Amino acid sequence: MREFVTFIAKHLVDNPEQVILDQEEKDGKVIFKLQVGQADVGKVIGRKGRTAQAMRTLLAAVAAKEGKRAILEIAD
Repeated sequence: MREFVTFIAKHLVDNPEQVILDQEEKDGKVIFKLQVGQADVGKVIGRKGRTAQAMRTLLAAVAAKEGKRAILEIAD
């Protein structure tokens, strides 16, 4: 899952070297915290949050395939 989110995020932004993905597990859920460069935050969130929602949907599908629950948080 981690590689999947990193792959998507790095291909959306202009500065892929600034993509940082932290992972923690809480209450049986995997929480991913995505940080990107200040100029790329809008690209990851997308218009009206559509890109971020699409990433969350894909992550949920990948997590369900592994029998887990996953949450994606995008840090400002």
